[in-house]
Amino acid sequence: MKNYLITLNQDPTHFPNVNRALISPDGLLAIGGDLSPLRIISAYQQGIFPWYSANDPLLWWSPTNRATIRAGNVHISKSMRRLIKNNPYTISVNKHFDKVIHACAKPRAAQNETWITKEISQAYIRLHQLGWAHSIEVFYLGKLVGGLYGIVIGQIFCGESMFSVMPNSSKLAFIALHQHFQSYNGQLIDCQILTTHLESLGVKETPRADFIKQLNLYNKKPLKSDCWQAQELILSTVF
Repeated sequence: MKNYLITLNQDPTHFPNVNRALISPDGLLAIGGDLSPLRIISAYQQGIFPWYSANDPLLWWSPTNRATIRAGNVHISKSMRRLIKNNPYTISVNKHFDKVIHACAKPRAAQNETWITKEISQAYIRLHQLGWAHSIEVFYLGKLVGGLYGIVIGQIFCGESMFSVMPNSSKLAFIALHQHFQSYNGQLIDCQILTTHLESLGVKETPRADFIKQLNLYNKKPLKSDCWQAQELILSTVF
């Protein structure tokens, strides 16, 4: 049976089965709805995420392959190991969520616009206030130079975006996330779509069916307490 794009109804917890997603464009599943906290969290719990441009309607996706990595399996190159051992940066968690999402929202060098619209920013800041969304921040000489943010579903961190204004600062944030998340019993990091940048850090593609199995296994298991308490992080130099 040929799949077709489904319009969401008023029930914020209802999404079509991810196997109904289109093949082209890959993973497009549904249209409409809203960015209420309940709808967004319900989407992530089912392996779905919102992604759309400023002039597009609200679109929901679940790609055929998912970019994932087990917590703690991050690849750390020799140059990054040297940088970590001589680390001139200050790294923290959940101290500056608003600043991180606004930095991620700035258009990149090869882009004229960003998918992180004002509505998306407001929605995820609200999720941060409710305890669902979290950030890693990298500072150099008091200036925010890198970071990332995402949603946590049980023992899974669903990464949304990262940014870097100094070489390797987003990689430092990613490595810090791995070390911190694993130490609190985090199991899996979902990066949604594979890029060469993520691939260099050890992220690999996972078939959607396998990702959903892992999602169902870990999405209701808790992390150790205080994982997301605002704090500074010290990177381990034991590799």
